[in-house]
Amino acid sequence: MAKINEAIVVVRGGGDIATGVVQKFKRAGFKVVILEVAFPLSIRRSVALSSAVLKEKFQVEDITAELIDSPADCQKVWQSNRIPVLIDPEGKTLADLQPSVVVDAILAKKNLGTTRKMAPITIALGPGFIAERDVDVVIETMRGHSLGRLYFKGAALPNTGIPGELGGKSSERVIHAPVAGTVKLISQIGDVVKKGEPLFYIDQQKVLSPLDGTVRGLIAEGAIVANGLKCGDVDPRPAEEVDWLTISDKARNIGGAALEACLYLGQQRGLIE
Repeated sequence: MAKINEAIVVVRGGGDIATGVVQKFKRAGFKVVILEVAFPLSIRRSVALSSAVLKEKFQVEDITAELIDSPADCQKVWQSNRIPVLIDPEGKTLADLQPSVVVDAILAKKNLGTTRKMAPITIALGPGFIAERDVDVVIETMRGHSLGRLYFKGAALPNTGIPGELGGKSSERVIHAPVAGTVKLISQIGDVVKKGEPLFYIDQQKVLSPLDGTVRGLIAEGAIVANGLKCGDVDPRPAEEVDWLTISDKARNIGGAALEACLYLGQQRGLIE
């Protein structure tokens, strides 16, 4: 049985929802490490610890993440009260890390390789996983009455492809790449923009704001994107109502649910005290 302050939690993915998960586990006393890709495509970068991959260190609220080269560097980063980030999308470092818990927070809407063999407790966020087969617990990520619900059997609600509504707008506030290519930014997260105002280029193609509002999410400079990839998000609410610097209510809810799942199974199975 591992004590909380000795138990390692691996979070696959470091986007905005994953950051809510990391915050909950860190505050509870676990040793958390993030596994990310070499160039994260998170759009809500101002509240995503994955930004540490491109900036080497990045802070969201009271948590600072630091990019490291190998699992051997984790202990030093934990002792500095930071979260280590490894570039390891395939989970090859799990054999060295020996985590008590793995949380798949990639939110790819499909399973990119997470299995119950990865750790004594395995948790996945959103659709694409079946509890008992792929992982121990699946957490509901769709806004509504069931947000944060734990599924110990079965799957989360299927992906509808329709974003949550903000300021009366849903799909129309989200920007998808009209072509494939490399991103060059014009606007930045937090900018107040008008409908039709240019936000970024993809190669020579100018991409315009779909409506008036505040840029809440924007893919990183230099990202190589596929046609149709989600690249930005403009929030139509009044600027003073848009908080693009702190973890969202949805991320906190899901983070709390992941921590609940870990503690419930950890105590039930005698794995964590």
